[in-house]
Amino acid sequence: MEQDKFTANVKVLGERIAQLKESIVTEEATKTSLIMPFFQLLGYDVFNPLEFTPEFIADVGIKKGEKVDYAILVDGKPILLIEAKSINEQLKKHDSQLFRYFGTTTAKFGILTNGDEYRIYTDLEEPNKMDPTPFFTFRLTDVQDTQIPEIIKFHKDNFDIEAISKTASDLKYLGHIKKFIGQEIENPSEDFVKFVISEIYGGMKTKAIIDKFTPVVKRGFRQYISEQVNNKLSAALNNNVTSSVEDEEFLEELIEEDSIETTPEELEAFTTVKLLLKNSIDTSRIYFRDNRSYFNIILDDNIRKWILRLYINNSRKYITLNDDEKTTIDITEVLDIYNYADKITPIVENYK
Repeated sequence: MEQDKFTANVKVLGERIAQLKESIVTEEATKTSLIMPFFQLLGYDVFNPLEFTPEFIADVGIKKGEKVDYAILVDGKPILLIEAKSINEQLKKHDSQLFRYFGTTTAKFGILTNGDEYRIYTDLEEPNKMDPTPFFTFRLTDVQDTQIPEIIKFHKDNFDIEAISKTASDLKYLGHIKKFIGQEIENPSEDFVKFVISEIYGGMKTKAIIDKFTPVVKRGFRQYISEQVNNKLSAALNNNVTSSVEDEEFLEELIEEDSIETTPEELEAFTTVKLLLKNSIDTSRIYFRDNRSYFNIILDDNIRKWILRLYINNSRKYITLNDDEKTTIDITEVLDIYNYADKITPIVENYK
């Protein structure tokens, strides 16, 4: 399966889900409109009960005739069980139901889904007993490029139980680590702040000092992410931001937080524009201003000299150019901005 084509198809399905989810009110509608199309993308014949079996019987203890919504079969034996819920339902409360099904079959993997979010389970902790937490989770309406290689492993042409099992452990704990880091970036805990400043602040780590350092640690994370994005796109455009804390008075000056969170994706757009224009203008003249409704890339730190505006929401991602027509262009990812150099370059030419 060609990964680029698969990626494009997955993102199209994600857009379809975003458009339809408000009009889907039942589990059956979720199955036919969202879940079955996804497994079709994975190469399965969803209308062949010998391969993709609906209402698969999975007897549970003394309860006979228990059924799981779908099972994917190989040589008549289930290798993957799928428990479906309505797009409007949260998945957490249903984990135990799939847990019961998993233990009664030969399936190695279980999927719990509401058509948008997919949680994939296996038996890492105890053989033949489904783990209480998934080893891999993704949302089709917000699928990340780094997740595509893992999703495509479940394609019919690629499905290899042993290969997926070998990477499941890494995926599971990597997910926990990313979640922890994300939480600490957004809301650093006292213990984490104390750990971070232990190498740079020699004084007593009192509650007051920790409170003062907390927003600085948060800003440090954000600046580090910005630098990594810049380095990825172009070493020549690397922005090195350093800060040192020598005493409490200087620390007070660093704590100037606004209420708007600039995301890594927005910073990537900023660096992409700088890279795109590096041969047309001195890139030190390019700045950004982050607003609640859009991300503004400007010249000379002057809001009247805006170049383009980036808009990101759940169902759409697009840019508006500051040309005569105020052209609006839909994009799939922020790096697509680079494809419109012929439209963006003339805008800065007017400001020279």
